[in-house]
Amino acid sequence: MKPSGKSDPTFKDHAARAATGSAFTQGADNYDIVRPSYPAELSELIPPRSTVVDIGAGTGKFTQLLTTDQDAQRTVYALDPSADMVATLRANLPSISVWRATAENTAMLNASVDCVTCAQTWHWLDQKKALTEADRIIRSDGRLVLVWNTLDVTHPWVLRLTRISHSGDVHREGFYPTIDPPWVLHEERRIKWVQMVTTDDLFRLARSRSYWLRANEATRAKVEANLSWYLFERLGFDPGDLVPLPYRTDAFCYVRDRSACCM
Repeated sequence: MKPSGKSDPTFKDHAARAATGSAFTQGADNYDIVRPSYPAELSELIPPRSTVVDIGAGTGKFTQLLTTDQDAQRTVYALDPSADMVATLRANLPSISVWRATAENTAMLNASVDCVTCAQTWHWLDQKKALTEADRIIRSDGRLVLVWNTLDVTHPWVLRLTRISHSGDVHREGFYPTIDPPWVLHEERRIKWVQMVTTDDLFRLARSRSYWLRANEATRAKVEANLSWYLFERLGFDPGDLVPLPYRTDAFCYVRDRSACCM
């Protein structure tokens, strides 16, 4: 069993990508409970006193990181197409402006932000349209920041876990997103870390995936049965045990190539 060698999930076309991503119109409560946050040092990619919009913000996992550093004095906005996600996001962060919109059509003014962030989002988008929209709303000296949390499948037991729970082993270690000019890579962060979870959390994590959310009851039962066998029989955990779950975070900060813009 080998990890994925891909830099992006494979979809037949954008319609298939959109249909799979639409699974997140439900399940926000579980997503919010079980999905991890992001390493605090990623906040360094976004300058202080900047205006930021977190696109595809979900329940606000990355948005919260942007607002935690009070000394940074950022103005933060957030949007997501899912009504379920937005409702949870508003409850989590009632002090910021949140609305329903897509990355391809944000409803923001031209050159209105210093930075666009997309955490766990970019692979669900029509990337050319989303990049055109980002280019429209980001000021001339602004930044585009793309972030992914991925289970660290260099650990063999985690790789098998992802296959059983359909947890999306789709971004190979060391991958780079494909971003068109005039945007160029300014800085990247590659971080490995561990989240302590319970065996119950691993079931919840499977239920937060697009595969589960789109599956029928028979398929869901099969996933849970396989996961139960793997955790309790194959690996020997007891229900409720704490498990160190390894993650890696890949973050990329892009700026405009001024020489390209001026040619």
